[in-house]
Parts: sequence; C-alpha cells; structure tokens
Amino acid sequence: MDSLDERVDIARALLSAGITPADLELSPEPAAAPAGHALAAADLGIAFPDGLAPVPRPLGVEPSPDDALPRADVVVITWTVAEQDALADVFTPGFGRQRWYRYTRRFEEHYRPLIRAGAPSLAARPPRLGSYFPVRLGDLDVLCVKSELHLNQDGLKTGEGTATLPVKDFFEQIIEEVRPRVIATIGTSGSVFGSFPLGDVVVTRAAKFRCRKEFRNEAFNNQTFRSDWTLPLGRIEDAQKLMRGFGDRLKEPPLGPPSTRFPFDGPLIVPPDNDPAVRIEQDARDMPEFHPILTTDYFEFGTSTNGLEHEGAAVEMGDAALGLACAGLTAAGSDHVPRWVVVRNMSDPQINGGLPSREFRLNQQTMWAVAYYESYGYWTSVCGALTTWGLLAGLSEAGPDDA
Repeated sequence: MDSLDERVDIARALLSAGITPADLELSPEPAAAPAGHALAAADLGIAFPDGLAPVPRPLGVEPSPDDALPRADVVVITWTVAEQDALADVFTPGFGRQRWYRYTRRFEEHYRPLIRAGAPSLAARPPRLGSYFPVRLGDLDVLCVKSELHLNQDGLKTGEGTATLPVKDFFEQIIEEVRPRVIATIGTSGSVFGSFPLGDVVVTRAAKFRCRKEFRNEAFNNQTFRSDWTLPLGRIEDAQKLMRGFGDRLKEPPLGPPSTRFPFDGPLIVPPDNDPAVRIEQDARDMPEFHPILTTDYFEFGTSTNGLEHEGAAVEMGDAALGLACAGLTAAGSDHVPRWVVVRNMSDPQINGGLPSREFRLNQQTMWAVAYYESYGYWTSVCGALTTWGLLAGLSEAGPDDA
C-alpha cells in the first residue's frame, strides 16, 4: 500500500503536470509556445444561450505583473494546467493560458519566505502567484485566475504536523484587491459516490480540512467552513445540456486482464456511457445540505469501501483554504467578505475498493485513480467550467441582491 509520503509525491506530480517552459516565461513568444491549448483556446463549439456567452475582455494596456488585480463581481480560480485550459476554452475563447496576464504582486516581500524550495511558483521567471484574464458574462464582470500556489505544494514545516499555508494569504489578497461578491474555486476531484461517475460535477457551499500529513496538527484541521447563501440555479439545466454534448469524451475503456498470464477467453467488459450531471448539496436528491468538499494534504480518492461519501461531496487538495480565509476575514471584522462556492468535476470515479492495494507491489486502486485523473482531467474540467458558467449565468439574471 502507498505510504502517505508517496501520496504527497503523487499529489505534487499531478498538480504540476503539463507545465511547459513557455508557461514559466513572463511574456512567452507565440512562436515558441507548445502545440495544444497554450496560446489560443480551443473552439469547443459551445452554443450558449443568447446574451450569456462569456466574452473575454483584454485590458487596453498590458498590466505590470506587480499591478493590483482589477475589480470584478466574481472571481473564478483554478489550479492546474488541464483545469486552466478548460476554463480558457469555455470562458476566454481566443485567449489561451499563455495570453493570460502574469501576476507577481508582493511575491518577494511576503510569499517567498513562506514557500518551500521546489514549489511550482518559484520555477516561473520571475516567481509569481498566478495569472488572470477578465471576462464579461451577462451583467457580471468575472476575473478568471490560475493559481501557482497550492496547499500541497508550498508549505514550509513550522512544527510537527504544522506548516505555512501561503495560498490562504493569496485568497485574502485576491479578496482585498478584486472586492468580488462571489468567489468560485473550481477544478478536478475524486468522486466519493458510486452514483457520481466520471464527468459529474459537485457544487457545495462547504469545505472541510481532512489532513493527515503536513497540516495534521493545525488548529484548522478537521474543521468545516460554510458560506451560507442560496445558490443561483436558474441556468443549471442549461449547463447540464451543454455538458452532455461532451459525453463522448468521457467514455471509459473496455476492460480485460492486463496480461496474457491471466486465463481469459471472454469479451472485454464495456462500461455504460457517461451522462454528466451537476450534483448540488442544496438539493437533497443529491447530497445533504452543506455536504462539504474534503480537502487533503496528500492524494486521496474515494473507494467503494472507505466511506468518504459519508464525510463529504468529493475529495481534492485546496478548497478549504478559501473557507479558512473568509472565516478569518469575518473574525477580523472585515468590511468585505464574499460568498463562496466550490465546483469540482469528477476526474476519477469512485474506485473499486475490492481491488488489491496492500498485498502486492502494484497498488491497483492508486494506479486506476491516477490513470483516470491523467486521462480525463481536461474533459471533466470542461464540465466543471460549464457548471460554473451555469451558476454565474443564473447569478447575472438573479441580480445583485442575491449575492
């Protein structure tokens, strides 16, 4: 069975996957950028309802990386290359990730002393917090952000089971500069429900730390944070219809034994097609109200035997830091604490808990969880970005009093 140290290493590798030399440059040359989604977002042919298509709003003057972030009604923040590509393809068509504006504000004086050597943010030239791009969606100004900070990637040990958490400070800085009404943190996650397959998306207003490694003795560990507001769901059915247009991209492979040493003469096992859906904790048909996302400091995944569905909506590595930041602002008497929501797409389904994990050198449970994540991270993130669009389109139509 994998040790916790191995699970931490897996998490760090997955969070850094897809980073290219061009991603590390301050101003990459188009001719030097890699093929794929890096420069111009892919044309997914999404037929948004009239008046509700996201419209990229490039700034008239190229901002300095040290400039404050622009004001916006909503911040949408994501974490990995695959997630950013999906967000760009849905929200900033024509402006791929290399064309998003780099952001370095206060990195040297505040963040560098909090970040371990080898963290992704330090590899960029110069080191940076993230990148961003403004968008207009209906009546909303939206700021899309890709973070280079991660709960799992950055911490410097401060004691036994305690460490720095610079991503919380980043959330606070975003809130201070952008003054958003709502923040959505979005991206990939492991499904904990057998009935929430690959491509489904969970939406929750709660997040719980479930740390077992570097943050296991922090006061915030095992705490649940909530953002108590009514989600604007008027366009979620439209989002699901758009998601289902990508169901063919979520087909799981037919399966058989991995080598000819296994006696086998039957047909391959073919799974049913996936029909991605949005699962909302506000709707009792899906989950209990405020059923939290589970934030871990290592690579965790749901299985049919580990019971994580009783604890939370899905498992990922960072969202509870937003709840912690907002709770801290509230406790400090801040005059601006936004409402927040977690949108997480199932990039790996609930794994069969009957697969060998302890007896052999090959841990089949971890192998399958990682393989699903690596194979389906982008297309499931398209579903997550479309769900986010549905929430924001509903928010735009609901008006400012609803958030």
